[in-house]
Amino acid sequence: MKLLTANFLTCAVKACKTQPASFPLHFRDAELEQVEMDFNPAFVRNIMPRLDWDALRMTAAELGFTNLPELKPEFATLPTIVPTTQDADSNEDDAEMTDATAGALDTFAAASLSLEEQDKLVHRLHEILLETNVTEGKMVCGNCGHEYQIKEGIANFLLPSHLV
Repeated sequence: MKLLTANFLTCAVKACKTQPASFPLHFRDAELEQVEMDFNPAFVRNIMPRLDWDALRMTAAELGFTNLPELKPEFATLPTIVPTTQDADSNEDDAEMTDATAGALDTFAAASLSLEEQDKLVHRLHEILLETNVTEGKMVCGNCGHEYQIKEGIANFLLPSHLV
């Protein structure tokens, strides 16, 4: 289960639906696995508005990722460098920026973090959200204490009949 998924899960127990302590679920005895993926800055940019930043920071800290900023970064102007195909010998490493991308970089560089710092943060978020998988362990509700088992990367959210 990707760490990103935990940011959208809450306790399934009916009594917890309205309780703020039921989100986020807390990992216990979690076994982590890092699975490399192609870097996708556009995904990070697009998912940021949907994330509960405080919950993400709490969950990440519980798993040992303590270097996320306190305030949620704004990536509205995150540049996407698009390679141009000017000649057949060029490759992605020698990509040139289009005029639109260059303009986005100017706007992006004006943000509170330097371009290099923003790039590092986007890479770090990609690593935490998409490349970090919880393979075994439990997710625990902070309100009722119910434990959801995680086996082979799949969380079991089926509840016993007395909790439905």
